[in-house]
This record gives sequence, structure tokens and C-alpha cells, in this order.
Amino acid sequence: MSDEHAPTSTGKSRPPRQKRTGLTSTGVRKAASKSARSRSREFALQGLYQHLVGRNEATAIDMFTRDLAGFHKSDALHYDALLHGCIKLEADLNALIAPKLDRQLGELSPIEQACMWIGAYELMYCQDVPWRVVLNEVIELAKEFGGTDGHKYVNGVLNALAPELRAAEVQADKAGKNA
Repeated sequence: MSDEHAPTSTGKSRPPRQKRTGLTSTGVRKAASKSARSRSREFALQGLYQHLVGRNEATAIDMFTRDLAGFHKSDALHYDALLHGCIKLEADLNALIAPKLDRQLGELSPIEQACMWIGAYELMYCQDVPWRVVLNEVIELAKEFGGTDGHKYVNGVLNALAPELRAAEVQADKAGKNA
């Protein structure tokens, strides 16, 4: 008997496992299943990487990024807010993130740092995006573009930052789970 139809502890056989759609073999969302906002975060991440590694200016990054394939499917306004906002508030974002780290800011990979910038920026300025969505989206970015376990580190830092930046929302959400 195949494992799919093996009896459970109640003696009933379970239905065959359904395939998850919209994910690659590594568990990352496929491009076709990404929202315009998710795409804008990807393009912002790429731009922030250029800023962190090459110290490129925001206007040059913006001009380059808008010519990339697929940019027309992104939320250009959200991209603008993330790219220009994170670069403009770089020192403020670093000041928020640094106390949550177990290492120096300069020891972070540029992808992890850019993901944390995006997460912190959205937690502060994009109140229309629920805090859990912010964390999920940034963790997905870190999974797709970062190192093997970088997403876990990004998750830990932003999970520690969220109660400071979205205190009422986080508290309400946690209270709802305990009810």
C-alpha cells in the first residue's frame, strides 16, 4: 500500500497529498504567482543591493531598474517608496536594526541588510500592509535571493523590531491568538 493512502491513527485512509501550486522546488513562489507589490519589493531589493555594494545613487539605480524585464508588472509607486525611502533613511533604518543584531551591521550580507531595510521601512511607513505580511514578504525575499539561512536571521531581527514599530497591531494580533 502506498504511503499516500496509508491508514491514519483513526484507521481511515487519508486522501492523496495535493501538489502545491505557485512554488518552485525550493519552496519559493513562482514569478507568475507574485503580486505587483511582491514584484516591487524584488526590484527595490535589487536596487538597494546596488546601493549597498556599488554605492550607486538612487536616480541611477531607478533608471536602470525601470528598464529591467518585468518591471511593468510591479507596483511602481511602492517600488519608488521602498527604494528612495530606504536610501534616504539609511542611517535611521540602520539605527533601528543595529540593536537587534548579534554582530556588526557591516558583517551582514547586502541582501540581509536590504531585506531588513525594506521590512523596517514598511513597518514604519506602510501602515496599509499588515505587520505579518511585511515579515512574510521580506522573509520570502531573503529565501529567494539570500544565503542558505539568511531568512531565519532576517525573521528574528524583524520579529524583534515589529513590536516597537507596530505595537498596537502586534499586541492585538497576539491577543487574538490567545483568545
